[in-house]
Amino acid sequence: MAGEEFLELEAPQESARLRNINQMKYLLKKFEQLPESDKKLFAHGPYIIAVNGGICGLIANSFFRRILNITEARITSSLPMAFLPFLTTAAVYHAAVTDPILSGHLTCATCATVRGALTGAVLGGLYPIIMAIAVNGGLATRYNSAPLPGKENLLRFWIKVSQPVFRKMMFPILLQAATATYLSAKQHAIFMKMLRLPETSRDPTELGD
Repeated sequence: MAGEEFLELEAPQESARLRNINQMKYLLKKFEQLPESDKKLFAHGPYIIAVNGGICGLIANSFFRRILNITEARITSSLPMAFLPFLTTAAVYHAAVTDPILSGHLTCATCATVRGALTGAVLGGLYPIIMAIAVNGGLATRYNSAPLPGKENLLRFWIKVSQPVFRKMMFPILLQAATATYLSAKQHAIFMKMLRLPETSRDPTELGD
């Protein structure tokens, strides 16, 4: 009796898993019918936002270095400020937008564009600035390049230091959001076009058999 109940509980889960596998195979066949330009947009499009995120990191790093009079560790601070935003933005965009669209789990156009815009603005724009604060704050403390206040005034100090940087970085942040919005809308449109593609004909060898 216990075994029958177990099989009854497992059957719906197994059926759902098989449906997901069949759906992925179907979508993969449809994806292969797309023109190469559309395929490249899915494969390489997120890296455009990722590169912009790395550039935002370098710009923000430069601003904070000037404000805090940091002259040491130029390369040491620049490498993570370019590399980490690039990796993070690319990975999150793939996980939040590209993969859900291709798997058929993100079929709402508005949802796709909102996810894309948030990923571009937050991960590709704001995250590099916040990271630059942490990196340059540590460098300023290590090299004593600028007098830092005590713990009671530390938050007020960083708000004051960061305000001009955020104002200067507003355009790159908006550009990131606009680029990611366009990319996510384009990917969603390509996916919907993909679903309307006719079924491919059977293999000629199979017809011969």
